[in-house]
Formats: sequence, C-alpha cells, structure tokens
Amino acid sequence: MEKKRILVMVDGLPGKMATEIALAIDSSRDMDLVPLSMTGPETEADILTINDLPVKLFKSNEKDALLLETAKQKIDVSCNFTLPTAINECVSFYVVTAMPFVLGTTGGDIDLITELVTDYGINAVIAPNMAREIVAFQMMMEKMAENFPLLFKDYSLQITESHQKTKADTSGTAKAMVSAFNKLGLEFGVDQIIKKRSDEDYAKLNIPAEYWGGHGYHTYSLVKKDGSVVFEFKHNINGRQAYIDGTLEAIRFLHKKEVHKENGKQPFSMFGKVYSMYDVLKGF
Repeated sequence: MEKKRILVMVDGLPGKMATEIALAIDSSRDMDLVPLSMTGPETEADILTINDLPVKLFKSNEKDALLLETAKQKIDVSCNFTLPTAINECVSFYVVTAMPFVLGTTGGDIDLITELVTDYGINAVIAPNMAREIVAFQMMMEKMAENFPLLFKDYSLQITESHQKTKADTSGTAKAMVSAFNKLGLEFGVDQIIKKRSDEDYAKLNIPAEYWGGHGYHTYSLVKKDGSVVFEFKHNINGRQAYIDGTLEAIRFLHKKEVHKENGKQPFSMFGKVYSMYDVLKGF
C-alpha cells in the first residue's frame, strides 16, 4: 500500500523563508503543499504561485474564511514562518482547529503558546533554529555546561550574530546559547548580543554578496581575563538550505507522532506537548 503523503500548510507566505519552505515541500518525496496560507496585513496579493500551484493567502481579518477552507481538507501539519508579532494569533488558530504545527519563527509568548498546546491537546515543534547541525552544537554546549559548570568563570564573552536585514529581532539561537554560557560561569545577558545588519558589516565578515539576503553568521568569543587564553566558537551558514532540511525533518517527526497517537502506539494523553529540535534529532 502506498504510503500517505503529508499535507502541509505553510504560513508566512510570501516571506522568503516561508516561500523556500513551500517550494521544498511541493518538490519533496513525501509531502504535498496545501494551497492555503496565513499572511500579513501588508501583503497585497491574494494568490501566490508555488511552482505551478496557486496558493490562496489569508490575512488576519479573514480567519473565518480560512477556517472554512481548512475544514475542507485534512491538513496534517502547519509550518509557521510568519513575523514574530503574528505568532500568538497564528497559534490560537492552530489550537482551535486542532492542527499540529512547526514553529520556526523566534518571538511570541512561549509560556502562553506552551499552555495553549498543552490544554488543547495538540503537538508542536518549536525551535529558534531549525538547522540540525547547529542544534547539535547547542546540545554539545549544554552537555559541556552540565559536566563542567563554571568552566569559563574567569573569562569574558562576546557574541555577535549577522543575519539578513529583514530579520528584525535578535537571533533566537544566540539567545539560547547565552543560557549555556551562563552555566559555564560567564555573566552575560541577551541584551549584550551584537547584531550585524548592514552591508558594511557583511563585507567585514566576508559574507559572499549573493548571501547578504539570507545567511546566519554567529561568533562566540571567550577571552580569559588575564588575556592568556582565547576560545572562539563559530558557525556560519550561507543561504537557507540547512534550515529547510531541518524544517522538513521536524514536519516528518511531528506527523509520525500524530500517526502513532492515532494508531494507539503511544500512551493516550489528553494533553498536548511542545517538542524541540533536540527531540527531532534524537527521534523517539
């Protein structure tokens, strides 16, 4: 019997990340793109064509119409790459429609989102970074902090992150790394993270010009207070493919959870659960 393809709605079109995710889903071996998407109020178009598929765009004041459309098809997973200011509203829609979702946008009220997911009994994958390799690096640093607390207590820290100009907020990955470094003995706040968002910054970082519109360059520099030792951790990503690959794996992970729940292969629970990319990497 042919394996069922995963039906995915991508929200945030026509944003660049959402568009690339939609293109990848439409071209994937095991997923189909649902021709519906929540978009921002500034979007003028009503339709966006992904490959040859016309996708209907719904603004926040058109939720009733979207609700009618989503009721006509069995959407397996929604994937959200909207603006941070839209996240809470989108999540409210997902829980009301009992739609599992992958949230790759930083921002939103994570405590409220977790409460909604739990209370409404749906599952979600929420992560500030969808790139599997970087998530593994984060896990490594967390494990270092667990095994060697206060290792860098005699060091100072500088974190710089560079992303495309359209990314207004501070990198969620950089914010998450602050927690690990604090456990390692460094006194550092997320407000100290240095953001790079100008052409001059990109040139100084030697970022290829073709990736100025889509990249993620992070550097974590640690210097012993007497200047005798320097550590530097760095991860540079050109383009969005690493994030796309991780997002598709998160969708597959979440869908597998839903299938197992429907088939009774996992203990019944009336509560939903928020998973991270750590969970996606580790599997079940």
